[in-house]
Amino acid sequence: MKPINKLLIVLGILRGTLLAGCQSNTKKTTPQITGKLVQMDSTWDSKADSNLIKLIEPYKTKVDSVMNQVIGEAEITLKSHRPESLLSNLVADVLREAAIPVLGHPADMGLVNMGGLRNIISKGQITEGDVYEILPFENSLCIVTLQGKDLKLLLENIASVKGEGVSNLSLKITETGQVIDSKINGQPLEDLKEYTIATIDYLADGNDGMVALMQAKKRICPKGATLRGLFLDYIKKQTAQNKKISAQLENRITIIKD
Repeated sequence: MKPINKLLIVLGILRGTLLAGCQSNTKKTTPQITGKLVQMDSTWDSKADSNLIKLIEPYKTKVDSVMNQVIGEAEITLKSHRPESLLSNLVADVLREAAIPVLGHPADMGLVNMGGLRNIISKGQITEGDVYEILPFENSLCIVTLQGKDLKLLLENIASVKGEGVSNLSLKITETGQVIDSKINGQPLEDLKEYTIATIDYLADGNDGMVALMQAKKRICPKGATLRGLFLDYIKKQTAQNKKISAQLENRITIIKD
């Protein structure tokens, strides 16, 4: 093996920390790797690169002109948390209603994962940038059809993590994540009946523990129907009707103490 005479620098960012690794070896055949963590915080603001700032300024101006545009107003602050929350209820409702152009009616159930909601909606003005912070991923609408027996498995998936964002569902679970009772549209589930679930492609692929969705008998993912786009459209339509953005807690998922 020939001696290595190279310098390898590896950079990455994890939650505001710069991960820097350096490999250097000019004589030995076995590479030696060293590295260190550099905290990326406001202390670096005073060391801004003027040339870099000048380079990105035209793009920043264009982006800010879009992201800072006010598109609506929130009547209350909406956050996401388990087992049920205002923000997750609202987003799940938007997904369920988004199935109307495809099915001719809302889906039987709406589903969004709490992990996909990355920020809150604060009371007051809502900007386009706020929505990008809440929904930063390129997730798209998917409408899947499950038999009741498979939908029961999906509800077990949801119960095991103590709740996700749901619409048109009443689910009672134990503190250990077991299903006690469930109803869709106020009715008990029937094993052989087919139900439509409006969710996102990420979950429809079985991610985030929602493996039951992979049992879908049918799957429709309308082209270009991103969750972020649907939510932006919802806010803009509400604003056009002089309505503020709001939501309610409705005991969609209830944890029953043992």
